[in-house]
Amino acid sequence: MNELVIAFGLFLFIEGILYAIFPSKMKNMLKKLELVKDSQLRSGGLISAIIGFIIIYYIKS
Repeated sequence: MNELVIAFGLFLFIEGILYAIFPSKMKNMLKKLELVKDSQLRSGGLISAIIGFIIIYYIKS
């Protein structure tokens, strides 16, 4: 559970830094996200989740 809290904190830190350093670029990126199909977002999210799980699995074992 401790690692989950640390990972969430790291996620918030990285996300916050990106918005603080590049606010206009982040806005533009979010606008472009509307042009992407739902199926592409779903596939990309699933691939990212699987890669993240594999990384965590290998680091923990």
